[in-house]
Amino acid sequence: MTMPFTHKKDEVRATGTLEARTPGDQAVQVLLYVIIALVALACVLPFIYVVAGSFATERELTERPFFLIPQDVSLNAYQYILKQGDVFRGLKNSVIVTVIGTLINMFVSCTIAYPLSRPYLKGRNGFINMVIVTMLFTGGMVPAYIMVVNVLHLGNTYWALWLPTAMSAFNMIIIKNYFQGIPMELEEAAIIDGSNDLITFVRIILPLSAPVLASVSLFYAVSHWNSYFNAMLYINNSDMEVITIVLRRLVFLTTQVAEDSTFDWGAAGMPPIKAVKMATTVLSTLPILCIYPFVQKFFTQGVMVGSVKG
Repeated sequence: MTMPFTHKKDEVRATGTLEARTPGDQAVQVLLYVIIALVALACVLPFIYVVAGSFATERELTERPFFLIPQDVSLNAYQYILKQGDVFRGLKNSVIVTVIGTLINMFVSCTIAYPLSRPYLKGRNGFINMVIVTMLFTGGMVPAYIMVVNVLHLGNTYWALWLPTAMSAFNMIIIKNYFQGIPMELEEAAIIDGSNDLITFVRIILPLSAPVLASVSLFYAVSHWNSYFNAMLYINNSDMEVITIVLRRLVFLTTQVAEDSTFDWGAAGMPPIKAVKMATTVLSTLPILCIYPFVQKFFTQGVMVGSVKG
């Protein structure tokens, strides 16, 4: 008589319905939701304040230490930034660096991750250890600069931003672990049908790995878009400056806005330095925020599966 009851109880637990949970479990779940909501607010509210502050006037930024909606909306900070033609050129250069750099990263990472994920590769553990060593030790900034500029002669070229960071060992390991989770029977069936390694990789492995590829692509894209130090170190041509360098220069030159009498700021007056800094932050993060919703559904699945399996 106990077997049907036990089976039904296990079935209810497997479905995860609320009726199968004790009051203590429900209280813990509510507490977790509250904590997650507070953490989410702690992450979102500062960004909302930055967006609101970029539209605020100097009086409001001075009198109100924190606000989410400005009382007097002013576009002068954005007008000051956008009237500088360097911003659009920097955005174009950043798009080029991000798109091509991400494609290079994914090509190198996937082509290295696939053979390392196959258990029949001879010397597989040795190659993996070589990759892991690069995560722990680096040559340093000075040897890297000498190699890129004096040896490879890549100064003032975008290749100086692409080649030194062509692969992230951490991201490659995530992809490798995900590839390891794909059943070997699929590869064996493809070989029986006459497929070779390249066709199997392109037509079977990559389509099945869309979640991890989307998440890692986002990692690489954000890294390229936020690239600052390497761009400042290797690019000296103003026509090739990325958006982070352009916005940095605008922030440093904001103190000169008061001396600019060629522009009519209107009743709101000249934009405050703080508002200009906030506007530059919004402009630099807006493109990534527009892309993220399209890959969000792959993000958690790709990272969690790729980091656990294997």
